[in-house]
Amino acid sequence: MRKRLFQIIEPASEKDRLSNAYDFFMMSVIVVSLIPLAFKNEWLVFECIDKIAVVIFIIDYVLRLLTADMKLKKGKWSFLIYPITPMAIIDLLCILPSLSIINSGFRILKVFRLFRTFRVFRIFKAVRYSKSIKMIKGVFVRQRRPLMTVGLLAIVYVFISALVVFNVEPESFNNFFDAVYWATVSLTTVGYGDIYPVTVMGRIITMISSVFGIAIIALPSGIITAGFLDELNKNDHGIEESSETDNKSTDGLKK
Repeated sequence: MRKRLFQIIEPASEKDRLSNAYDFFMMSVIVVSLIPLAFKNEWLVFECIDKIAVVIFIIDYVLRLLTADMKLKKGKWSFLIYPITPMAIIDLLCILPSLSIINSGFRILKVFRLFRTFRVFRIFKAVRYSKSIKMIKGVFVRQRRPLMTVGLLAIVYVFISALVVFNVEPESFNNFFDAVYWATVSLTTVGYGDIYPVTVMGRIITMISSVFGIAIIALPSGIITAGFLDELNKNDHGIEESSETDNKSTDGLKK
């Protein structure tokens, strides 16, 4: 019974219709539960949506806790370890804010309404149920080293650009942080225009920073695209192998 329950609540296999239905249902609940966050007014229908959603999330959390040993495979310790795993913490952050009972008549207690913002963590629960998001997550995990290298390169370049322009044109920047802010928006080619150099040398540095910014920003895009294509090819290859195996087994049964 617990084994079948674990198979249902975990990300679905292609052939398990009940598991697929559970994934679709949970994705739908997550999306619907986020709708009230887009409105300032607290209408009755939104309160009902939130209460129903939090009950479903609690049931899902309890089911996952009951089958934690099958997921973590650490025996009885799994039931103690599971509550501190990242996804379990996200689940709790989705549930706890809706359980807080706050008297709006006390101004000092209104600070606890900040916990309502934790409800946006519900969107991260979608990672568990969406195969596409899991694929994207896998791309970032596999390409983490080159992405970290590019990120470090961007940070170093921002710091050097800020340091150079701050010393070339100190009158245009109140402090070094303003120079870092300028270097960041120049690197990303956003260029808000609220802080900018006015001297010839400062503008030359800005042009160089913007040109190099295009190259640096393009690097992670290429890395992620290449990794995503590799992931798609692996999945397609895996599906083809699975189909061939099924066909062979079917032929064997016929013989």
